[in-house]
Amino acid sequence: ATRRPSGRERHDEKITVYVSAEELMDLEHARLVLRGEHGLAVDRGRIVREAVAVVLADLESRGDASILVRRLRGR
Repeated sequence: ATRRPSGRERHDEKITVYVSAEELMDLEHARLVLRGEHGLAVDRGRIVREAVAVVLADLESRGDASILVRRLRGR
């Protein structure tokens, strides 16, 4: 299934997600790796939208075998 994130545009909808300090550091590290090693200047929101698009596409196409279902089930 093809699912594309919204990318760089004005977003009217908002959610609040609480993360641990470690998760926030991991997200920031990913942002810096994308910039330093891959030449991609993106913000954390963009990374999150991309990740959501990937995991939802996987759920849509693989269902019970998707990484989201497996992780939520602890497998």
